[in-house]
Amino acid sequence: MLEKTTRVNFLFDFYQSLLTPKQRNYMELYFLEDYSLGEISENFDVSRQAVYDNIRRTETMLEEYEKKLSLYEKFDQRQNLIQELLKEIETDERNEHLKSKLEQLLDLE
Repeated sequence: MLEKTTRVNFLFDFYQSLLTPKQRNYMELYFLEDYSLGEISENFDVSRQAVYDNIRRTETMLEEYEKKLSLYEKFDQRQNLIQELLKEIETDERNEHLKSKLEQLLDLE
């Protein structure tokens, strides 16, 4: 469950601008603020089922965006490659400049 939540949070970070304000609100409250479906339904004066359906549809949309654009997959690959490079250059002090640049790159993402 934690892995799924982490993935949805990343997808939300990448694609939230493509969502409606209501979808963004529900996703933020449910996944980022850890609200229950009942709490969200009370805040928006809708049924718990309506909130559940909206969140599931939005998750499906996020996955579809990822299939088409692959922003999260590319991000993850970059992060892994940077970590591998950092490990490789860590053992050689002559590579401090490279290490510094890679760390700057990590900070940008």
